[in-house]
Amino acid sequence: MSEKRPETDADILSRSRPVDNLRVGKTRRRGNRYSVDLPSHMAECDANYHRVMRLFPNLRDTEEERIALPLPNLNAEVVFEVLERGPYTTLVKIDLTAQEKWMDMATTPAMTVRVYHDAQSAEVVSYQHQNRFHGAYEYPNTRMRQRDEKVQINRFLGEFLTLCQEHGASTQPISLQ
Repeated sequence: MSEKRPETDADILSRSRPVDNLRVGKTRRRGNRYSVDLPSHMAECDANYHRVMRLFPNLRDTEEERIALPLPNLNAEVVFEVLERGPYTTLVKIDLTAQEKWMDMATTPAMTVRVYHDAQSAEVVSYQHQNRFHGAYEYPNTRMRQRDEKVQINRFLGEFLTLCQEHGASTQPISLQ
């Protein structure tokens, strides 16, 4: 599977195979091919939904949520910003801002997550300004993405949200009334 759709006839023809190389009537078996474990991937996305909702409970009403992340070698802030809102989905941008000079924009995680309220699932749609992740890639490919790139990015989102839950602190004052 390619990482982009062919745009011109030349692109389409360059990716096609001659007819005499195909075996008609027989199934072709490819050795070492990756297949997505869909139930575990969907379970990760469902768990990510619940993690996002615990960190940003007013997601449907509020435009932004900030969480301080005071770690031993890093004093950072995680910013959840709503980019677009629909009746069943919300698009959330997650950024990490740090005051340390050694952290630059290339190393901090910047993700855009689509939150599906009806399915109670959350999926990364862009990471580090890259988008359109396929379920599986042939390897090697032009962008050098891993075979299970989409699964790894959603797993990373889960680990990042868990870190925020365990070590994060609200930046807003909490009233006990």
